Amino acid sequence: MMQEFHDRAPILAGWISLISNIVLTIVKIVVGTLFHSPVLLADGYHNAGDVVASGAALTSMRISQRPADEDHPYGHGKAEVISAAIVAIILGLAAVYIAYESISAFFAEPEKASIIAFITAIVSLVAKQVLYVYTIRIGKRVNSKGLIATAYDHLADVYASLAAVAGIGLALVGDHYGITILSYGDPIAGIIVTILVFKLAYGMGKEALDTLMEKSVEQERLDSFTELIQSVPEVKRIDRLRAREHGHYVLVDLRIGVDGTLTIQEGHDIIRKIKQTIMEEYEDVDEVLIHLNPWYEKEE
Repeated sequence: MMQEFHDRAPILAGWISLISNIVLTIVKIVVGTLFHSPVLLADGYHNAGDVVASGAALTSMRISQRPADEDHPYGHGKAEVISAAIVAIILGLAAVYIAYESISAFFAEPEKASIIAFITAIVSLVAKQVLYVYTIRIGKRVNSKGLIATAYDHLADVYASLAAVAGIGLALVGDHYGITILSYGDPIAGIIVTILVFKLAYGMGKEALDTLMEKSVEQERLDSFTELIQSVPEVKRIDRLRAREHGHYVLVDLRIGVDGTLTIQEGHDIIRKIKQTIMEEYEDVDEVLIHLNPWYEKEE
């Protein structure tokens, strides 16, 4: 039952994200064009990039669930990491685009604000916040890098939509009370959003690159593995312990010292016990590779 959830929930969330992004892109571009709202139009084009990002994440999640084969003996988990890197690049480009539009707006005559555009921006803000909470919860629960990347993409859209709401709202107030300077609230908010989106893109990109470069899991996790291994009485010494993320699962590589007089069968049983101990404690550990070294009491 749990495995079924791990397999289906990320895919369902991916489809929901993709369809939602397509709908929001169409709505924003149509409303932005009809009511001459540059900020909503820019947000719509930004959402078009999200469609590509959601599609990449969904594809990668499907690929990552394929079982190991002859060409990919460690599985296909890194497909999600690649999609996370793609999303980070798209977010970085979106930040550049938002910055360009925001700066350009300072040198152009401000457009008259539309209440329809304002309502559309609010709907987008609420929808994206709901999508962010939904996808980040599932993504972290199943440790899906692709879905977590999609969630942060939704969060970037929350920032962008918030800027659109603030910008259009200020422009509406400015139009009503004849305060021209308020019409430039949108580009100011856009620049702030640029910084936030760049920060998200950098964090996602760095994490994806670390995983692709086989960076070790955090020391706290290694210490926990060490405690579990040492809880097995037959283990006399830990010679080497390494662990790395491979997308949504973790691979552990271990060398331990055991009594050199044990039989092959006894050594095999120890390996099985260690694997079982680690994998029962951590559901995201997919493989534990163990090499046994002989240990003799006189070495102590």
